[in-house]
Amino acid sequence: MVKHIILWKLKEEYSEEQKAQIRKGIKEGLEGLKGQIPGLVDVFVRTEFLPSSNADVMLDTTFESAEALKNYGTHPKHVAVADEKVRPYTAIRSCMDYEV
Repeated sequence: MVKHIILWKLKEEYSEEQKAQIRKGIKEGLEGLKGQIPGLVDVFVRTEFLPSSNADVMLDTTFESAEALKNYGTHPKHVAVADEKVRPYTAIRSCMDYEV
């Protein structure tokens, strides 16, 4: 099994109300991929955070293998969500992948 964790910081140009809507869209889009992509075991998006946080959104995914993670990166359904719901709104992306 492989974990794929991403933290995003949203662009500063958005109001808090806009950021709340963006976080909701990211959550719905990415969690909607469960059952749609081979090898994707679990997907959770965290959008509620403590004031001590310096990220706005966390993606926590589990894959069957490193190969499944690689295929997820180019899967058309994932690319569509990333291009429509994530990339236009995020300024910083940090990622960590590891075996469990």
